[in-house]
Amino acid sequence: MIKMNEVGATILRIVLGATFLIHGAAKFQGGIENTVGFFESLGLPGFSAYLVALIELVGGIAMILGVGTRIVSILFAVVLAVAVIKVKLAGGFLGNGQMAGYELDLSLMAISIYLAITNKSLFAIDNVIFQTKNA
Repeated sequence: MIKMNEVGATILRIVLGATFLIHGAAKFQGGIENTVGFFESLGLPGFSAYLVALIELVGGIAMILGVGTRIVSILFAVVLAVAVIKVKLAGGFLGNGQMAGYELDLSLMAISIYLAITNKSLFAIDNVIFQTKNA
């Protein structure tokens, strides 16, 4: 029997995964060196740009497939928290006319946290790997 909360979690999982997949791919397609420079301008080590881009790209694929959903969700939440604190917070919730606000990041973080604590979603490979009798 399909539970509606599992349907909702599936929609959130796929949308979150697609969002991060696209952002990760854009970092590589746009020239990862540009992202490295931006990270360094924020006082972050340059190699962290590669780490974030890989988390977004590989994590996005894993999220869409439903593999390691909880771990990937936690990684996404950490990436988003750092983005809000280091970049977006100064611009405010809706932005300041020069840069976007942190409203999208906060929404994606909430989705990530929800998926990290929720039991399961439909059509996820995790359901096959971690089968339980009463789930």
